[in-house]
Amino acid sequence: MRCPFCGGTDCDVNDTRPIEDSSIIKRRRECARCKKRFTTYERMEVAPLTVIKSDNKREPFAVEKLTRGIRLACLKRPIPEDTLEKIISEIEMELNDYIMEVPSKTIGEMALKRLKKIDEVAYVRFASIYRKFDSINTFLKELRKLKRRK
Repeated sequence: MRCPFCGGTDCDVNDTRPIEDSSIIKRRRECARCKKRFTTYERMEVAPLTVIKSDNKREPFAVEKLTRGIRLACLKRPIPEDTLEKIISEIEMELNDYIMEVPSKTIGEMALKRLKKIDEVAYVRFASIYRKFDSINTFLKELRKLKRRK
């Protein structure tokens, strides 16, 4: 493992923890050269999966794209990093049930279901992009649905 601060390659693992109910392992490391600490996340590599977009185009599943969307929705919200990693990992694990192809709608719904449980603002942010809210009325309609469920 290369240290992100000094580039040294001799790093010790101080703590290893699985993130509950996921395939991610969190490791706390310390560089032997500069003594700075950093965290790494290890995840299981899965078989290639193709995403079927709403216009029927197909593209390889990219966890980075899912991660970027979820992080953007959760920007400046009081959501711990471990929680975000857990959500992403859970979705990846659930996608293992699909063979070869999965509709993008399915992935979006998986993310929405989890975001709704942890933060309503993040949920609405993600939904506004995923569901392509095109007017303030669409936005208000979703907010009313959320409020009724409470």
